[in-house]
Amino acid sequence: MARELVYTGFMSLDGVVDSPGGTEEGHRSGGWVMATEFLPEAFALKGEELADTTALLFGRRSYEAFAPFWRDSEDHAAYRELPKYVVSTGLSESALTEGWGPTEILRSTDDVAKLKQSAGGAIFIHGSAELARRLAAADLIDRYNLLVFPVLLGAGKSLFDRSDRDKRNLRLRESESFANGVTKLVYEIVR
Repeated sequence: MARELVYTGFMSLDGVVDSPGGTEEGHRSGGWVMATEFLPEAFALKGEELADTTALLFGRRSYEAFAPFWRDSEDHAAYRELPKYVVSTGLSESALTEGWGPTEILRSTDDVAKLKQSAGGAIFIHGSAELARRLAAADLIDRYNLLVFPVLLGAGKSLFDRSDRDKRNLRLRESESFANGVTKLVYEIVR
């Protein structure tokens, strides 16, 4: 049985996942997650994911953004010793963040497909919109854990490919709306 590959992230109502944490991430409206009223229950999904995660998968840019911060973050301490995988054709071993547990560089979508066939539990993708689009096109993503925020951003990185393709059906596994306007949506890919 293949390991489950789960994309998890924050998304605007119009599908943008760009720069939720701040303008330093590149989007002129960056920080839109922080501009929404904080309600612990709206973010409970993130705590649940910590318990389910057996490995982390990143694209190069997301890895370079998250690794130095998460390595030292007590909120992400559970991730320290988990296996981490970075999909990149150009990243070198010497560029990996020291002190953040085992990290392996994967060079292709085929390498991700092989990882899914290995022993172990769920692999979670954080950030990494471009990687998520490639993996979805290769039919490798099994589930989307989304927290949708009540904001329209227009331009920015989208989680979903906008090109013409065959229809893909999803099954709603879980949903919940919160007083701050955030909606939790957990969808499984129907195969």
